[in-house]
Amino acid sequence: MAAVRDNKAQQRFELDTEGGMAFANYRLTPSAVIITHTETPRALRGRGIASDLVEGALDLIRADGNKVIAGCSFVVDYLHKHPEYADIAG
Repeated sequence: MAAVRDNKAQQRFELDTEGGMAFANYRLTPSAVIITHTETPRALRGRGIASDLVEGALDLIRADGNKVIAGCSFVVDYLHKHPEYADIAG
């Protein structure tokens, strides 16, 4: 599986896929990273790519010692389904 990367210049996490790039836009605050929008290429939806993207983004946020705030419904749902990230949920 491809690794999620933090494109700090564009303030988004990115995941390359066979059919394009999935990404999650974010905003930084002094206390947290707010994920505002996730997007997966239309042809690739329903394959778990957005979940892989969010998992990788959360791992990067945790590694940086930050908290996350879910600013889009997909991330809200993901955090509800994955209590292992409760420690960084803001």
